[in-house]
Amino acid sequence: MIRDQKRVLVVDDADDLVELLEYNLARAGFAVRTASNGREALARITQDPPDLIVLDLMMPGMSGSEVLRRLRADDKTAELPVIILTAKGEETDQVVGLTLGADDYVTKPYSIQVLMARIDAVLRRVE
Repeated sequence: MIRDQKRVLVVDDADDLVELLEYNLARAGFAVRTASNGREALARITQDPPDLIVLDLMMPGMSGSEVLRRLRADDKTAELPVIILTAKGEETDQVVGLTLGADDYVTKPYSIQVLMARIDAVLRRVE
């Protein structure tokens, strides 16, 4: 199964959202790690690269956009799948996120079932 033993890093500064997403991902069979800001995310990715990253754009300090730019600029992380999960839902925001290299773009509020299906779809493409 796609989910067995796959590691997902959730990067968001909203603790309640992180807890809910962490619970649902773990229940679905994923190994979940979290980071509450961009710098922490990059450190976790360097230590132990995940199989997929769920990334918020609007965080204090280093934005999700900057994290994504750095990931795509580094040969070691350029191919890591990234799904943006953000409240920025304007068409231009989505185009920018996908142009920066996101594999998918999901706006908040979101359906957990749809997000899980998108995670599975992205992981299928990279296997």
